[in-house]
Amino acid sequence: MAGNSTEPGQSVTSRIAAILLAFTDSNVHSLTEIARLTRLPVSTAHRLAVELAATDFLERDDSGRYRVAPSLRRLGADGWRPPTLAERGPFVLDDLSAATHRTARLGVLSGTVVNYIEKRPHQPVTSFDTAASLPAHATALGKALLAFSPLRNVERLIMNGLPEFTRNTITAPDQLRHSLASIRRAGFAVSVGELEIGSNAVAMPVFSDRKAIAVLELRVTDPRKELATVTAALSMACGSLARELRGGAHDDLPRERLVQTIPYKAAMTLDPAL
Repeated sequence: MAGNSTEPGQSVTSRIAAILLAFTDSNVHSLTEIARLTRLPVSTAHRLAVELAATDFLERDDSGRYRVAPSLRRLGADGWRPPTLAERGPFVLDDLSAATHRTARLGVLSGTVVNYIEKRPHQPVTSFDTAASLPAHATALGKALLAFSPLRNVERLIMNGLPEFTRNTITAPDQLRHSLASIRRAGFAVSVGELEIGSNAVAMPVFSDRKAIAVLELRVTDPRKELATVTAALSMACGSLARELRGGAHDDLPRERLVQTIPYKAAMTLDPAL
């Protein structure tokens, strides 16, 4: 038995710390969730949560669930900052690749090209490298970024020319504008052999303050057959990364924008090659 606790193996302090740390990944937890996350008996979790609420470290909402009280948030507010994309992006990319067993990329727009990091199964994720770049108009990564970037970025790209890499590359300005409008409606981009024949991908933006700050992409073999599975995985990964970058806040965008709600035929109109 440790300290004054009635259960062996842990002190009261360690149990209280475990309960408070359980709130780092979510704003609200039920007693059952607290007990599961901390591996404490429900009775112990209940007793300590009640005490923490009584001392203004936790508070209960109308449904009886617990969340961190404002007084506790203020204790670390001065020294706290949300994580950066460079800090959290590679971890989410690693999880996405491991979960889907596919090559995954995380990209950001730099002028008219995409800088990216890549994760292949069983290979480490490298940091952003300015030498690792892709053309924006010929990749799923780039089109997803362009679709949600200011119009001036698109027009600058068009003025610089749209080089043809394969017979599937979009080289006509009006076709590119139409494709980007479709991507904005759907919430994701598809590339079928536009940079290299046989290289296909699906990409989805990561939003912060309603702006696309990055894009996650997965390589696919057959976009028609794999679209539903891949967009579901990308949606979860993009949402997770967006929440981490906001320090656990709720999503910026309404849930109806999730790609699972998009009719299959509408999604197929994103790319004429499909």
